[in-house]
Amino acid sequence: MTDRPGATIAGTGSFVPEKVLANSDLAKIVDTSDEWITVRTGIKQRRIASEGQTTATMAVKACRQALEDAAVAAEDVQAIICATITPEMPLPATACFIQDQLGAAGAAAFDIAAACSGFVYGLEVGKLFIESGRYDNVLVVGSETLSRITDYQDRASCILFGDGAGAVLLRATNDAQRRILYTHLESDGQKWDMLQLPGGGSRYPMSQRVLDERMQYMKIQGRAIYKFAVNAMQELIADAMKACNLSVDDIKLIVPHQVNQRIIDSAMEKLGFPKERVYVNIDRYGNTSSASVPIALDEARRTGKIGAGDTLVMVAFGGGLTWASAVARL
Repeated sequence: MTDRPGATIAGTGSFVPEKVLANSDLAKIVDTSDEWITVRTGIKQRRIASEGQTTATMAVKACRQALEDAAVAAEDVQAIICATITPEMPLPATACFIQDQLGAAGAAAFDIAAACSGFVYGLEVGKLFIESGRYDNVLVVGSETLSRITDYQDRASCILFGDGAGAVLLRATNDAQRRILYTHLESDGQKWDMLQLPGGGSRYPMSQRVLDERMQYMKIQGRAIYKFAVNAMQELIADAMKACNLSVDDIKLIVPHQVNQRIIDSAMEKLGFPKERVYVNIDRYGNTSSASVPIALDEARRTGKIGAGDTLVMVAFGGGLTWASAVARL
């Protein structure tokens, strides 16, 4: 035991839309095939938000699950951190819509834009809020409607992305063991152009030019991202293990950003982790950016892949470029 407060993951939740977009459906839109997509990415299908489903509405469903799981009332939440690159609108923050719909009156609410690393970035911020003694209950949610910024004329990128939301309720604890033990964040702004959405901001405000050049959609340098991700995932996990003095046998589960099956397999093989100790759901959901890690975490808990007392490592990387890791003992 320790007098210093820490942050424990007290509850998790997730939500994915009902609509399924299978590889065979994409083959009717662009020049691709189920085999081509599966071999290169591991993705078989992804979920797509229907009309009326938004980043905030999906986030609220995930947050409600997390609150119920933690047995914490919405009015007891003191801060809401939403990680997203597909906000409800530019102003106000999506977290404010979440706060209103949850009924978490008075809670601080703000967004983090760190792309696929956003949820893990949010974990560190929430952890520090709690460790400072400022808050006792913090919601961290990653939610994305990537289908609305995906170019379905670009066969290289439209196969990758899906929609969904995942959340955790962080709660103050004095238990030195069962808490978030470690977080690490990095970025390299020189590589911003590897993954970007140029249109709609102050550099390229919405205009006919933006629409004509399809700048309202994500632009990806796929090969460069792939090369970076393989190295980043391996290094992030190795560094986290070293910082926490953990061996492969000490870690119950790796929960990686669901970016590409080959990237995950390559990194895990180099680190010596067996496949059964790595949670993967990319075949069902594709890449859901900031929602990826919390959806996987929630599923892993609810299916018994990880439970109380187990140690897990979360790792993510995305546009910015950004990358992040976290070690938690449940």
